[in-house]
Formats: sequence, C-alpha cells, structure tokens
Amino acid sequence: MGRAFVYVILGGGVAAGYAALEFVKKGVSHGELCIISDEPVAPYERPALSKGFLLPEAPARLPSFHTCVGANEERLTPKWYKENGIEMVLGTGVKSADVKRKTLLTTTGETISYKILIVATGARALKLEEFGVSGSDAENVCYLRNIADANRIVNAVQSSPGGNAVVIGVARLFTPKIASYYEEYYNSRGVNFVKGTVLSSFDFDSAGKVTAVNLRDGRKISVDMVVVGIGIRPNTSLFEGQLTLEKGGIKVNGKLQSSNNSVYAVGDVASFPVKAFGETRRLEHVDSARQSARHAVSAIMEPGKTGEFDYLPFFYSRVFTLSWQFYGDNSGEVVYFGDFSSSTFGAYWVSKGHLVGAFLEGGTKEEYEAVAKATRFRPAIEDLAELERQGLTFAVTVSQKQLLSPPPVKVTSTDLLLEKPLYAWHATAGVILAASVAAFAYYYGKKRRRW
Repeated sequence: MGRAFVYVILGGGVAAGYAALEFVKKGVSHGELCIISDEPVAPYERPALSKGFLLPEAPARLPSFHTCVGANEERLTPKWYKENGIEMVLGTGVKSADVKRKTLLTTTGETISYKILIVATGARALKLEEFGVSGSDAENVCYLRNIADANRIVNAVQSSPGGNAVVIGVARLFTPKIASYYEEYYNSRGVNFVKGTVLSSFDFDSAGKVTAVNLRDGRKISVDMVVVGIGIRPNTSLFEGQLTLEKGGIKVNGKLQSSNNSVYAVGDVASFPVKAFGETRRLEHVDSARQSARHAVSAIMEPGKTGEFDYLPFFYSRVFTLSWQFYGDNSGEVVYFGDFSSSTFGAYWVSKGHLVGAFLEGGTKEEYEAVAKATRFRPAIEDLAELERQGLTFAVTVSQKQLLSPPPVKVTSTDLLLEKPLYAWHATAGVILAASVAAFAYYYGKKRRRW
C-alpha cells in the first residue's frame, strides 16, 4: 500500500515549516503536499529549545513556538496544516529512498511517491561514543536537537540537587580577542572555562548517573548533569550514492536543486553556492534554513520568476544580557573597532582589498541592518587605519549611500589592530564548567525574548 503526492518534504524541522507556508502562499492545492517527520509534532522554531523552553518560570511550550513565529509570520499549528490540505506523517522515519523511482519507504512499511522532493532532514548531534567516550545513555547526560532532548535537560536540571553542570564542547568565537571578552563575561557570571584538555571518561553511581567527569590532564570535576555540544552531522545517509554530496551535505545549485532535478535540499543538509564568495558552503543556522526553504519552494512553484539563491551568511547569539550578530566571512585581516570595555564593539574582516565580514556586539536594530548591508556591498578597503577609526560609522555610511564600492583611500597608518587568524573558526574552549544551568536559563530568559 502507498500514497502519492506532487510535493513531499522529508523532515519536520524549521525548514519544513517555512517551506509549507511558502507552498500555501504560492497556491498549492489541497492534497498535493505531504510532510514526513520522525518527530511527533508539527514543525517548530528550534531556537526556543535553548531559550524560553528552559525557563524555570512560565517556560515556553508548544503550540506557542510552532513555525513561523520566529520570523514574525503566521503560527502553523496542526489545525493550520489540516485546513490547508497538507498531509502530516508524524512520528515516522524513512528507511530508504529511491530517487530514480521517486519513492520513499517509511519505517511503517508504507511507500510514498512524489514528483518533487524537498530534503529537509537537518542534522544529528555527534555523540561522545564517536570520540571513544561512553556514557551518553545516562539520564543526566544531555544533548539538544529536539523537544525530547529539551525535556531531558529540564528533567536533569530539576533533579540536580547541587545545580552543578558541565557543558562539553568547542566554542567557536571568531578570534581570541573576541573570545576573551565573552570568557571574562561568563566568568563574572560564575561560569568557569577549563581549557587545554578534553573529556576522557565519566564516573557513575550505582543508579547509572554521572557523578563526575574525568579530564585527560588528570583533573576530576563533580557534576549533577552534563550537556554535550560537540557538533553535528548532516543527515544524508538516505541519499549517499544517489545524489552528489559536497562538504558534508547534498550539493545543490542556485535554485537549491540537487544532481537529480526532482530533488531539492534546504537547511543544514544543503551545500549551496554562496554568490558573495564564489564557492559552495553548507551553513548551520536557523536563518539559512528559513531562507533556503522559501527560495526552494519559489523555484519549484515559480521557476520563471525565481533567480539564484543569493544568501549572505548570518549568525547570531543571545546570552545573558549580551547579543551579537555576524555577517559574511571571517577570513583575511581583522580590524577591531569600539571599546571592548563597554557594551558595544565589533570587528571587520578584509580580504583581497574588500570588506567580507562584520561582527557587532550590542548594536541597535538599525546598526545591525547597516552592518549587514555594508557586508553585502563588499566595499573596497585600502586604508585599514581609517576603517578602524570610523568603526561602526563606516557601515552606517556605506549602507546609507548604498554604494557597491565606496571610494577607497590609501593606507597612511599602521597602528591599528590587525590579526590574521590561524584558521577560520578559533576554538577557545574544550570543556566549560557551568555553575548552574537553571540559574543561567532564568536570568537569560528574563532579559531576552523566548524563541
């Protein structure tokens, strides 16, 4: 037995929700679209899981953060999908895919066929066992990719008498100077960084709970819970040997179309051409998932009106009272601006004589928009000292003029802060000791929006 649809979205994450909304906007007919997801709920905004969901008071829960509220659009509840004639196959995985026959075999044994497939399978969290450390099954060892993981963290926090947590991961914060600022801030909030070593093993009690982490340098840290964030791996296994893969994801063109013209890929799983840099990249961020999903649907439904996907890489984070945004690429020479002892500062990256990336902490909405526009314009830069002197004003000026290449000036000063990164993402920490996840979540949530 099986069913047939014109369009199938494989995956139920952020990208799936935004793709569904775009399909409806483009006039998809009832019964033409199906979403298959191994999660038991309709697509939701994953950033909420590390923010409002963890609050000890009035925590965010579904249906409050179903997509697409993260982009200030309609909230797509299960009722919305039903009213728009979209078939939801939830709590169901896919065992195999045959892109030549255009079929998917689900874990329930059903064959679902399609004319057009959008792969939005996202990625899975890397487990400690993949690095030779056992213990992921302990009830107080947590990862974070879905609602089940978030509930596990909440339960671990609530059952942690001492409130001591260890967060294991690699923090990637652009440059040592920028990383140092955040490390000092975290230290002031009671979070200690343990650097230069890695996890080697856990100690367990008689009930199988982790009681301590053992580090390779011989240190032992007592814990009530452990949160592991050591990276992700795109879910491409269904299509290996069938679609062209590159940089860990499914290679697509500017229309988000794979090597099989009936299959598109979006979000974390897609490796797409970044026009600004003239190369293929795979980006792991919610904004990329939202934008690529919209563009893929537009390319499918209105191919004659849809151009190439022109996405400027964008990342952001909000922690405690801090909030930063980054646009573009962190390659080349970095020029710092602003006062690192204050709440607002930033950096520009200059490569081959052009601005290619920008970072800003503590900016206003208008300032962040200016930084984004300036980075997209890729203005010519010859006087690095002048760029440092102007700082944020440079981005504001460029964005207002909307010039692709503002008049460059010659370098006349050498007393600016320049630094050539040793590699693209500077790793600042291997193991982070958090004083209290519950207190952190509470303070964070009081100061920031919940999703």
